[in-house]
Amino acid sequence: MKAEGAGKAQQRSRRVLSPIARRVWDIEVSGLERLPASGPAILCPNHISFLDSAFLMLVVPRNISFVGKAEYMDSWKTKLLFPMMGMIPIDRSGGEKSQGALDAARRVLERGELFGIFPEGTRSRDGFLYKGRTGAARLATTIGCPIFPVGIVGTDIIQPPDAKAPKMSGSCSITIGRPVRPERYATEGEPHRVWRSMMDEVMFEIREMTGQTYRNVYAGSTSESEDVNIGSVAHVQDPTHPLPRLVGAITEAHAGR
Repeated sequence: MKAEGAGKAQQRSRRVLSPIARRVWDIEVSGLERLPASGPAILCPNHISFLDSAFLMLVVPRNISFVGKAEYMDSWKTKLLFPMMGMIPIDRSGGEKSQGALDAARRVLERGELFGIFPEGTRSRDGFLYKGRTGAARLATTIGCPIFPVGIVGTDIIQPPDAKAPKMSGSCSITIGRPVRPERYATEGEPHRVWRSMMDEVMFEIREMTGQTYRNVYAGSTSESEDVNIGSVAHVQDPTHPLPRLVGAITEAHAGR
C-alpha cells in the first residue's frame, strides 16, 4: 500500500517550481538551519493566505505532508493529484472520521518525516493571530518530536484570502522559529495542560516573528472560554495544497518575463 503523505511528486515539483517562484516573487526565508536534516518534526505556520503551505513546501528542502479537506477527494481534478503532493484528507465532521487524519499524520512522523498543520485551523481574514488548537502538541508528545513555529508575512498581499489567483509580483517572508520541545513540559502533569502550554508557546513565537496582534480566542469563536473539540485537527477548513494550481500561474508569469 502506498504510504500516506508527501513523496517524489512533491520533490520533483519543488525542484522545478522553486526557482521559478523565486523569480516571480521575492520570498525571503530565514531559520531553515533550525530544521533537522532528518527525523520527525511538526511545522506550525500562521495562516493568512491560500499560498502559505505552497510557499512553505517550495522553500523547505524536505517534503512536508499537510492535512486538507476530504472534499477534494470528490473531484476527479484533485482526488489523485493532491494526495500525490502530500495532502492527508480530513473529514471535518469530526469524531472517528477526523481521527483518521490524525492517525495518518502520526504515521508520517513515525517514518521520520515532516508534518505541517495550521494551528489556527483556518485562514485569518482580519490579520489577527488566533489561539492555537492543540492537535500538533498531541502529536508532538506522542511521537516525542519538536514543533517548529513558522511566521509568514506578506502572502496575504500577494493573494488576499478571497482572491482566486495570486498577483504576479510582490514579496513575503517565511521564518522558521525556535523549536518547542515536548520534553520541556514533561513535569506539567495533566496532558491537556501540557498541550495547551506547548501551543501557547508556539503562538507566542509566531506573534514575535510576524508582529500580528494576538487574540486569545479560536478563529470563528466569540468567547475566550470556548474550547470545542480541543486537540482535534478537524477544524482545518482551507485547502492546504495550492501547489498544483501555482504551476500554471508561475509558469505563465515566467514565460512573460
